[in-house]
Formats: sequence, structure tokens, C-alpha cells
Amino acid sequence: DDFHPCQLLADMQTFVEHRGSIQGKKVVWVGDGNNMCASYINAANQFDFELVISSPTSFEPDGELLNRYPERVRLEVDVNEAVKGAHLVVTDVWASMGQEEEKAERRRELAGYQINSALMAHANPDALYMHCLPAKRGEEISAELMDNPKTVIWDEAENRLHAQKALMEFLLLEARA
Repeated sequence: DDFHPCQLLADMQTFVEHRGSIQGKKVVWVGDGNNMCASYINAANQFDFELVISSPTSFEPDGELLNRYPERVRLEVDVNEAVKGAHLVVTDVWASMGQEEEKAERRRELAGYQINSALMAHANPDALYMHCLPAKRGEEISAELMDNPKTVIWDEAENRLHAQKALMEFLLLEARA
């Protein structure tokens, strides 16, 4: 529930495939400060990028985790401001498994935190956007972006398989060493 490291590996692989190194880039997390957001916080330190998290205050990630990397991670409630100059914009579903009873409240509070064309217009012109799937089209991401022929979301999904295979190989070979 706290982290999603395998998805994070797939996301990093996807960025590198499409744009090269993520080092020194600006990444913006939009929406719920959930397990994926927590993995991005750790990744900002590991991969040396700036992470801006934009979410309503009631959906901010764990403060203790945020405080570990103050030089890498910051909060920005204004999502349009957060996305300015971003190289990568990332989101996840607003209501994960086990949060079904909170769906209506979450939709209401996160409604201004959708990744869509208007938001992406504030990012770098060649910025990527990602979603770890499954997505709720029209909620955390617009259908227009999900269906855009230039999206990397489907490459990101495929890279889950490859990243996990590589991780398994690494772990198995390390166990033998």
C-alpha cells in the first residue's frame, strides 16, 4: 500500500526510451499523494530529478517521506503553476482498491487535478505524461490524452513486463552470487 517500485521502474524505463536520462529534469505528480507518488519521491533522490507534487492539502503524501528529500521534492497546490516547465507529468486513479466508499468525495476534491490538454499546455512542449493504469477516463486524465496517438501510456504498460523481468533476473542472479 505504501510504495509501487515495479511501476516506478517501468516509468523510468519509458522516460529513458523516449527522452533519454531523467537526471536534472522536472517531474510533476498530479493528484492523490498515494503509493505511486511515494515511489516518485524516492525516485527523485535515486535518479536525481526535481519532483513537484500538486494535490489538494488533504491528499498530500506522507510528510515524513517528503522531509527526507527537501532539496528534491516540493509541494505546489496550484496545478497549473506546478506543471510549468515540466518534462514529465504523472498521475494515478483517484480512488484505488479499498477506497471505493470514498469515490464521490475523492472526485469532488480532486476534480481540479486532471491531466488534460489545457494543463499540458503549461508543460514543456515535448513533455510526456504517464498513468500507471487502469485509468478512469474523464477523471484523473482526459479521454483525449488517453487516446492520443502520441501517448506513451501504452509503452509504459508494456514496460511493466520488461522492468519486472529485469528485476527478477537481477534478484535471482544476486541470490546466486
